Amino acid sequence: MNSTIQASRSSITSAIFEVLDPIPFGFFVAALVFDILYVETFTILWVKAAAWLVSIGLLFAIVPQLINLGRTWFTRGRTKALAINFWLQVIAIVAAIFNAFVHSRDAYGSMPAGLWLSVVTVLALVIGRIVLAGHRVDYREYRHEQA
Repeated sequence: MNSTIQASRSSITSAIFEVLDPIPFGFFVAALVFDILYVETFTILWVKAAAWLVSIGLLFAIVPQLINLGRTWFTRGRTKALAINFWLQVIAIVAAIFNAFVHSRDAYGSMPAGLWLSVVTVLALVIGRIVLAGHRVDYREYRHEQA
């Protein structure tokens, strides 16, 4: 028996999106942690590492956001939660771009603006993930004899 399964383009792009989407989130959270460490210790290493993390996070954010653009605006299954998540990710990427420019200054000059931009970036991503998680939850009511 020979059976072939052909994946549609949407399933391939969804798989790529699901694999790549968490990567920028991790980089931006790590940059926020490093910014907090710099504010507490004033060790220049932390702010320079945060600058690298923000820049690498932006590089990894491009492909998932382009896929998210297509999933949100050019497919039939568009929901309000997907649109809200899309715009929150755009806000996060714009804040991260400004954050990269702020972190390109010297360590003393990058704070507190770098810290606040890191907070805005991470909060926008977290709120977007919460909106999507609430959208994916299926609420059902069961009577005792149905469960």
